[in-house]
Amino acid sequence: MRPPFDEQTALAKVQAAEDAWNTRDPERVALAYTEDCVWRNRDRHVTGRAEIVEFLRRKWDRELDYALRKELWGFRGNRIAVRFQYECRDRDGRHWRSYGNELWEFAEDGRMRRREASINDVLIAESERRILGPRPASERGVLLPIL
Repeated sequence: MRPPFDEQTALAKVQAAEDAWNTRDPERVALAYTEDCVWRNRDRHVTGRAEIVEFLRRKWDRELDYALRKELWGFRGNRIAVRFQYECRDRDGRHWRSYGNELWEFAEDGRMRRREASINDVLIAESERRILGPRPASERGVLLPIL
């Protein structure tokens, strides 16, 4: 899927990103980004595919049982905005739900060249978990309630 995006291709791009991130495979995920991609992730700045791989490797080493949902928020030309939430547990057995927004900008070949993510984390009880793995096919295009 290459820009400019229409609703169908933007939705497909968001679902492809969700599916890739749910693999928790840093090398696979990084292939969706340009070699010189620039990220702002919370307070971290990451540049280039090699740094993305390292960032994701460290992320998924500490965010265990990670499961993500993304939803298209808007799109125009070569840009897409999404909202997302994911859940994980840490090595101490605490469960977390993280909410956020991402702004994506794509190169002509369809790889992402810029990603800006703002994320907030909430400690939750295990009984409050609602994202227990990759999205089933029957739920494609549906995001769990934010509240």
